[in-house]
Formats: sequence, structure tokens, C-alpha cells
Amino acid sequence: MEKIQELIEISQFYGKNSDYVIAGGGNTSFKTDDRLWVKASGTTLGEITENGFAVLDRAKLARIAVNKYSDHSDQREQEIKTDLFRAGVEPEKMLRPSVETSMHDIIRYRFVVHTHPTLINALLCSQRAETDAKSLFGADAAYIPYTDPGYVLFKKVESELLKYRETHNADPHIILLENHGIFVSADTIDEIKKIYNDVMVKIEARIANKQKIEALPVDDRVAGILPAIRMLLSPGKTAKIALIRNNTLIAGFCKDARAFAGASAPFSPDIIVYCKARPIFVENTENAAEAIVEFREKLEQYRKSYGYDPKMVLLKGLGLVGIEDNYRSAAIALDVFEDLMKISLYSNNFGGPHFMNDREIAFIDSWEVENYRRSVSKGTGSGSVVENKVVVVTGGAQGFGGGIAEQMMAQNAHVVIADLNDAVGAQMADKLNASAKKNRAVFIRTDVSNAASVQQLMRETIKQFGGLDVFISNAGILRAGGLDEMTPETFELMTKVNYTGYFICAKYASEVLKLQAKYKPGYYTDMIQINSKSGLKGSNKNFAYAGGKFGGIGLTQSFALELMPYGIKVNSVCPGNFLDGPLWCDPEKGLFVQYLNAGKVPGAKTIADVKAFYEAQVPAKRGCTVEDVMKAVVYIIGQEYETGQALPVTGGQNMLN
Repeated sequence: MEKIQELIEISQFYGKNSDYVIAGGGNTSFKTDDRLWVKASGTTLGEITENGFAVLDRAKLARIAVNKYSDHSDQREQEIKTDLFRAGVEPEKMLRPSVETSMHDIIRYRFVVHTHPTLINALLCSQRAETDAKSLFGADAAYIPYTDPGYVLFKKVESELLKYRETHNADPHIILLENHGIFVSADTIDEIKKIYNDVMVKIEARIANKQKIEALPVDDRVAGILPAIRMLLSPGKTAKIALIRNNTLIAGFCKDARAFAGASAPFSPDIIVYCKARPIFVENTENAAEAIVEFREKLEQYRKSYGYDPKMVLLKGLGLVGIEDNYRSAAIALDVFEDLMKISLYSNNFGGPHFMNDREIAFIDSWEVENYRRSVSKGTGSGSVVENKVVVVTGGAQGFGGGIAEQMMAQNAHVVIADLNDAVGAQMADKLNASAKKNRAVFIRTDVSNAASVQQLMRETIKQFGGLDVFISNAGILRAGGLDEMTPETFELMTKVNYTGYFICAKYASEVLKLQAKYKPGYYTDMIQINSKSGLKGSNKNFAYAGGKFGGIGLTQSFALELMPYGIKVNSVCPGNFLDGPLWCDPEKGLFVQYLNAGKVPGAKTIADVKAFYEAQVPAKRGCTVEDVMKAVVYIIGQEYETGQALPVTGGQNMLN
């Protein structure tokens, strides 16, 4: 149907523009004489297709306007929700019509586009909203003072429309909802675009302080603060993401308590849905310990006052923190709160900010419709033990490390790819993010043999996700050769990367994990070394590699004894030969080539001979795969009892005594 394609077009046009819609909010509709297509609740406007619209019978919808409902708000909304579902003509799709469906239905124009543009809300969330709106738009717009959303708002809009029709013999093309947003209606999408453009031009002409927002660096001080905040706001056995952002806009509201007041309460229902009603502001941020003490005190008072945890924390001079179950939700919360800051700033052009009051906030906070929208925006979990965990994988750009990073991402973990190879590491992060759902991958250039580089890795991981749950020490190098071929320089290099590098990673990763344990006792975290079967049994003409791996197991056992009191499990996984990976198959530097040239395999004349030799040593008759290793890694993370173990994954080639 041509008109439905136009509805999709106009929906995506505004839904993809963050000046109009954030977090998939807003809604759109198209109507014929007997049918209404309206965006379903929880559907993202910018990505909507025909399947995202609920189709309703307008005759049945009309009954909602005249039916008698309960005086109790919760009961009334439940009754209306039932009637909305009954009006659906495609019940098999199980789509929940937008709560504003009846408003869309009573407007006479064919197309309706409801959005929450930042600049328009700067007017509608201001002290002079009504007088300035009438000055700007006159009789072209109907102005609706703040009214609780749902049925009450519908009846208020209906009443105002009837009055407007009496004097103008038509519906207004513009309906302005105080502390909410705008409805623009017309019979064509070209008219919709023109009206929106005219509205934006008029309001923008009144904005004298519009600023270009530029990113600012995040101070390293947050590395000592965010892991504690993250744990203090994480219930049960889970851990949230604490995502920090800093820019010139945020800096203006984080500079002191007076500036914070301009962002201390919500302007609209959407802000409450995604950010909760109020944030916490931490002033003593020069010292991490003092910042944490202040946050704990304010958190305790916050819980007593409101009965739930905050989602937004402003750190004086450092930035804005969004705390959520996953990266996507935290990023959305930050976007929405930044929009609040813009509205607050630009509202000064219309007499200053006008926040929602306590009664209005309480209604939204407990409203079933908005709780439903919260749950839809979060999505459903996969059930994986690594879901939403922050996982660092050293040497994560390729080989076993790259495979583990991919598997972790597929199971909804947040992944840090720590590698020396800039190009391949960045490509891997891009590849993983292309298929990401709620999680995210980042690449951080890291030299595991350099203490300063690993310290930087930890700081950047905290800046990206707020903390750490699993550190996988996988980076390593292998140079085969017997005593005659091995040089002291090569031996020292391999030892530095394979043995000393593990120590350096454990040293600085454990600092973060111990900090988290201080504020959430009983929460288990993991350090996992990807060792080798060569760490369980000597390897002919490969002593430099085997020696480092033997030593690695000694480190694992010793670290386990030291760190288990903090809930940090330390284990090694000892894979068999990854015969299909780049370590073995590289045509110039791969182990097949090295072993052939070193004469490690007696009688071997070709690479195929070398491969066949190693496959024959495995009872399973094949090399180890990433999937084999990942199963061992997931087991280790999921259990809470074993530590200090070296788990073989060798197809029976190496068996424990």
C-alpha cells in the first residue's frame, strides 16, 4: 500500500534524526476512514517497517472516547489497554498499540507525527512556555498544559480540539504538549515536513546560546572511582556497565552544585523512563577514596528517599556516568540525559527551565505503560554466563584470541581487544560491532610486556565500561628451535611476552578486580591464562615456549592462592594445537614452516607431513578449535569453586595424572 510506505518513510526520516527523536521515542500514524496504522509500543521509529505498526479498527477505537472507565488510574489504564487490543485487526502479531493511539485517531488529518525535538522542548519545558508558544505560533497551534499521559491526556486533547474546531472549523496542524513534545498532522508527508521545518526555524531564531558540543578527554581519576560505583549499583550476582562521557555541554553542568541544579530533575516522561527521575552529583572528586565515600552516603540517602537506585551520576569536573545493564542501554541513557542538559540550557531563552513536579514524576515512575517501555528497551537476555560481563582478551586481534573475542561477543559480553596490531585489532572491533546487539567491542593497543601499556589498558577499559569482570591473558609468541638455533635474544623475548607479560597483566588487572571486590563482596571475577599443552609436558626443540608456559602455570597456582580471598578465580586453559589458526598456517612464519625447517618432525618433507604428524598424536584425530577452548573458558567463569587449575583441552593428547 503506497500510503503505508509513505508512513514508513516519514517515520524513519524523523526517527533517524537525533534532533527530533532519541532512543527510538515518538510515534507516527496513518488513517483511512476505517483503519488506523500506529507505531507499536517499544518499536524503534528510525528502523520501523510495516510490521512495526499496529493496525486498528477505528469504529472500535471510537468507543474508547465514550466508554466509562475506572476512576483509579492503574485500573483505568488496564481497561483501556484491553480495549486497544480488542480494536486490533491483526491480533496474531501481538503488537501493543502506542498509549497515544486514541489521540492519533481523533485528529482528522491522515498523517500524524509525534516527536520530542530538543529545540521545541526547550520552549515547552520553560517558564514562559505557554505565552511564548502563543507568541510564536498564534492560532496555528493548540497548546496543552502538562497533563498526565494516557487516557487523561487524551481527554484533555479531545476537549481542546473540540474548542479549536468551534472557532476554526478545522483541526490545528500543530499540537504542543507542555513538558512532552509536539504533534504535527497533515494529509501528506510533504506538508508534515514543511510544518516541522517552519516550527524549527521559528524556535531556532529565538535560541541565542546554541553551542557546538565538542568531546573532552576523560580524566584518569575515574579509574579509581567507576569500578566502585559500578559495584555499589549492581545487585545480586550481576554487574552493570558504568559508561562515562565528557564534552563541553556536560562539563558546564558538572562544574559545581549550582550548575548541576539545572539538570537535577526531569522535564518529560521519556527522561524518567531512561534515566530515572533524579541523578546523583558527587562533588569531592579530586581524591578517589573521598569521591566513593561521598557517593555511598548520597546513595544511601537516595534509596531512602526514592526506593530505587539512580541511573545517572555526575562527577564534578569529570563527566556524566550512565549505569545500566548493558552498553546499549547505558549509551541511550546518556543520550537522553544530554538532551535534558540541552533543553535546560536552551530554555533560558524562554524564561528558564520548568521541571516536572513530584506528583507528576511519581505518576510516570509507577505507570505500567512506562515500565513496559523500559522492559522492551532492555530486551531479553541470552542466558550466557558471560552476558554483559566486561572481558579483556590480550592478543585478541586474531588466532585463538580473535576467536575467543568473537565467541564472547556472540554471547553478549562486552569485549576489549588488547593487541599490538593496530590495523587488525581495529578491524576486529569493527567486525564485532557490526553484529552487536546490546554489547560493544573496543580495540586498545597494548604491549603486554610493558607495564605502562598494561596500566593504560586498565584505565581505558574502565573508561569504556566502568570496570572489569574477566581478564583473558592470551597474548604470546612462539619461535621454535633447539639449543643450537635459539639465541639468548629470542629466548629473552619469548620469556618477556609469554611469562613476564602474564605477571604484568595479572598485577594490574587484579588491582581493578580487588577494588570491585571491596564494594561487592561475594562477586566472583576471573583471570584466565590461555596456556598450552606445552605447559603440561616438555616440547622437543620448543623449550623457550614450553618453559614460559610451565612457568605460567606456576604463576596461575600462586596467583590463585593470593587472590581467591577477593573472589578472583585464577585458572589456566591448556589447548592442544590450533592447527587451522594463523600461528600454524602462516605461509612465512607459521609453525608448520618453522617445524619443517627446524627438523622437529623426523622424516617430514612437506607441511602436510608436519600436520599429519601432529594430528596423529591426538586421540580425537584433529586439532583444537576455538569452540573447544571457549567451552572451557565458559565453564571456568560459570563455576565458583575451582581456582589454580590448569585445564587441558587437548583431545586426549595430554591427560591429567
